[in-house]
Amino acid sequence: MTQTSPSTLTLVTYHRISADANGGSRFDTVTVQQTLAQGAPPAAPFYLSKDGPALNYRFYTFEPGWFGDWHPAPARQFLALMTGAVEMETTDGTVKKFLPGDLVLLQDTSGRGHLTRNIGDGYASFLVVPVPAD
Repeated sequence: MTQTSPSTLTLVTYHRISADANGGSRFDTVTVQQTLAQGAPPAAPFYLSKDGPALNYRFYTFEPGWFGDWHPAPARQFLALMTGAVEMETTDGTVKKFLPGDLVLLQDTSGRGHLTRNIGDGYASFLVVPVPAD
């Protein structure tokens, strides 16, 4: 029996922290649609999302026990956790734990922002990609 691949997938999700009109912050989850395409010929087709703008990247590393009190994001940016474990808290009281492979879009660049804690025993390292507003 031959199995065919679907033409679209929505397996990729990421967390987002946004500022609200009252200066608070909240989490939500974004789902990314991908389409089966020839992304790197002659390799077999794979699923691709649409392109998003990005020009540079940097790395953040938090020492064990590091705590970032309430702060807005310094820029709209994706954070991809590579090592360690962190918690982020929004002003609505939601706390989420992130492990390697988790992705967060910080767009709470105004207001009170969020808290960040390194909750692991070692360093927590992120790949950070600043992105302009959609």
